Amino acid sequence: MSTTQMLKGILDGCLLAIIKEKEVYGYEVAEKLEHYGFNTFSEGTIYPLLMRMQKEQLLTSTLKKSTAGPRRKYYSLTEKGEQELERFITRWDYLQSNVNKVLTHEYGTDK
Repeated sequence: MSTTQMLKGILDGCLLAIIKEKEVYGYEVAEKLEHYGFNTFSEGTIYPLLMRMQKEQLLTSTLKKSTAGPRRKYYSLTEKGEQELERFITRWDYLQSNVNKVLTHEYGTDK
């Protein structure tokens, strides 16, 4: 399984966390992901996710003037989006903890 396949389920949570920080536009989300080391995701991957999340009412968007070029669509979390982020964090903590236990053999020894 590739890293990209493993990350697909995690990407939604990462996008919600980035957008919770402040209102951002799509290209800015891609830049932030790259800053955090996720350089395998292009804008072509991110925009469909943002549109789906908006349809699911996790995000809202606003068109704003840009100093360079056309208006940009800025995304922010809805209350439902904030709740989904909290659920993601809870699930992530649980999964991360259990995977780490398996990888480090924290509980007992192999027989």
